Amino acid sequence: MRTLVLVRHAKSSWSDPALADRERPLSGRGRRAARKMGRRLARRELCPDLMLSSSAVRALKTARLIARTLHYARRDIIVDAALYACSTAVLLRTVRSLDERFPRVMLIGHNPELTGLAHRFCKQITHMPTCAVASFTFDAHTWTDIGRHTAVEVEFDYPKRPST
Repeated sequence: MRTLVLVRHAKSSWSDPALADRERPLSGRGRRAARKMGRRLARRELCPDLMLSSSAVRALKTARLIARTLHYARRDIIVDAALYACSTAVLLRTVRSLDERFPRVMLIGHNPELTGLAHRFCKQITHMPTCAVASFTFDAHTWTDIGRHTAVEVEFDYPKRPST
């Protein structure tokens, strides 16, 4: 079994229009949402074996806030510049090239690419709002099989969704 958890970065701040897109930080609302989603992931015991994050400030901060809640060592987050402003195809190639030692991987990135990948795995997911989490469990022995098999379990959550 392989579990892929896709996390769209939390709400970013637009308070400094001079900042480059990659440098935009999280807003206060974004920080609160990331902590909230981290707590929800912890309740579901969805701690990854590996966390990958886009190099954008807002994505990495989202990853760090979630990691803290999940007791995942922040120094172990892999920052991958290729996850910023990439295509859905690049995300899928990244997933298919993951090390087999890690059966549960969390990828923190951006829209529209994350929604595109989530939609590929589950047609009912048509939009991932900020800090949304989509998790997919595949009956697959290797990451190279991801996308060729249908997910056997899908969970979708986002900050404004009432918790259960």
